[in-house]
Amino acid sequence: MIGYTTLGTADFERARAFYDTVLAELGAQLLYAGEREAYWGDSPEGTKFAVVLPLDGEPASVGNGSMVALKADSRDQVDATYRSALDHGGTDEGGPGPRGKGTFYGAYFRDPDGHKICVFVT
Repeated sequence: MIGYTTLGTADFERARAFYDTVLAELGAQLLYAGEREAYWGDSPEGTKFAVVLPLDGEPASVGNGSMVALKADSRDQVDATYRSALDHGGTDEGGPGPRGKGTFYGAYFRDPDGHKICVFVT
């Protein structure tokens, strides 16, 4: 159902470098990059994740209650992605571990712009 998700950034080069590294842990590759936007994913036909400089010229902002969740293939991949995020300028919002009842295993971090990201596996 979701084709792509975009997050605004105040520093395009910083955001691109952060997500180049962090999303590689999930097997994503840079599919397109222009002067104001970059898109990552598994394939051009699949779901994509992007960072953009806002087109209206206004500062990028972080939503209260907004979060993007990225699906991993394993707990090890969750752990590695979380570590990569923190090693490259992200901040902790909840380390890797089981959440709730069932098989959900996730980790939470904020990117350098303050957007909340979850990486998880079920």
